[in-house]
Amino acid sequence: MSSSLSARERIESLLDENSFVEIGARVRARSTDFSLKPTAAPSDGVITGYGLIEGRPVYVYSQDASVLNGSVGEMHAKKIVNLYQLAQKTGSPVVGMLDSSGIRLQESTDALNALGEIYKQQVRASGVIPQICAVFGPCGGGMSILSSLADFTFLEKEKGRLFVNEPDTLKDNYKEKCDTAEAAFQGEKTGNVAVVCNIDEIFAEIRELIGFLPSNFEEEDADRECEDDLNRLTENMSAELTDPALALFDLADDGNFYETGKSFAKEMVTGFLRLNGQVIGAVANRIEWIGEDGKPLQKFDAALTERGCKKAARFVWFCDAFDIPVLTLTNTEGFAATVCEERRLSENAAALVSAFASATVPKVNVITQKAYGSPYVIMNSKAIGADLTFCLADTEIGVMDADFAAKILSDGKSSAETLSIRQKYAELQNNASSAAGRGYVDDMIDPSEVRKYLIGAFEILYSKCEEEPSKKHGTI
Repeated sequence: MSSSLSARERIESLLDENSFVEIGARVRARSTDFSLKPTAAPSDGVITGYGLIEGRPVYVYSQDASVLNGSVGEMHAKKIVNLYQLAQKTGSPVVGMLDSSGIRLQESTDALNALGEIYKQQVRASGVIPQICAVFGPCGGGMSILSSLADFTFLEKEKGRLFVNEPDTLKDNYKEKCDTAEAAFQGEKTGNVAVVCNIDEIFAEIRELIGFLPSNFEEEDADRECEDDLNRLTENMSAELTDPALALFDLADDGNFYETGKSFAKEMVTGFLRLNGQVIGAVANRIEWIGEDGKPLQKFDAALTERGCKKAARFVWFCDAFDIPVLTLTNTEGFAATVCEERRLSENAAALVSAFASATVPKVNVITQKAYGSPYVIMNSKAIGADLTFCLADTEIGVMDADFAAKILSDGKSSAETLSIRQKYAELQNNASSAAGRGYVDDMIDPSEVRKYLIGAFEILYSKCEEEPSKKHGTI
């Protein structure tokens, strides 16, 4: 597939064959104040319309860099605003394909006001219909806000460039030193991008994601009939717990798990799967990233990070907005302890607490290995709203590791006494049976039976109805 597809070819590559219907094709740029002579500007640099993805309606716009460099002017923006209004009326997702030089300078404040109108429609549509952006070319300045207002952003890694300020304009930086607009930086460092891929993969990725998403917050049209065995054993689960992405593939119907934000905060896995045909959002702690060849690519501390919390919180908010149940696989021993982490860790951890605690969708937690201290509480514990909590029989749950606890409690005692204290602490405080005895765990299960327990849990929670206290909105 060509890396320089036209705006119309991009639409045709995304949608079902022959399903695209263009609207606003006769719209033209409007000359305003500053030396903008009337010129041939087909569709004012953006193609808008609707079509189908796997038979489901989707609205789509694609900026045309061959017309006025895809710049945003009054009529260009008006077409996108009209598209959003139609999408909200009909309850259908919007996919935007961005490739623009930015605001049309000659139209001045008319163009700025028009861009603001797009922002407003995106905010109104947030939580009503899914919004997806794909960046194929330049997307800078105010245009980058469009991508961040979307629920999921895809970045074409060869020509896609996403930035607020050009790398060369940043203080003490230049492009060759650190290209902050390139795919690698945006995918790994900022969290602004859900998926980075090449032109041959991007349309299939978007179609796959939309297959997991409801058309709007009131629909459940992404659920499917399940042909997989509901009682299928997950016999490899114990070996997959360090990389929960592998465990989620194993748990999912037909092994179909879609991971979001793959490049950013790899220590926190987020994505969608189906259990008995029902779409579930998954959040999981990762301590080892396993490659396709089965060998470890990267290892992580079993700790919550500020980037991991940020990634998980936004994902949980999305799931709650669209009535998608949430599953967590918890394995965390503490907080990341670096100066850099200290800057935002408390704030982002609070955001994750808020996301879990305020979510009214069914929430199920599985503690897979260790769950210590405040991070255990934060990761969808019963205390902040998990409806059902399971753990594997050999998990450790408590305030801290027994070795550290024994050192504190022994207070200068002999090594033999310290060892005795450690053994007693582990037996009384730091095990699955202790947590179950206190009601913090609903059942201790075998790793091979996790799938069937989860299917049963989400089945019984299907009719869950929980209302939040009456208020305008939270502030976290």
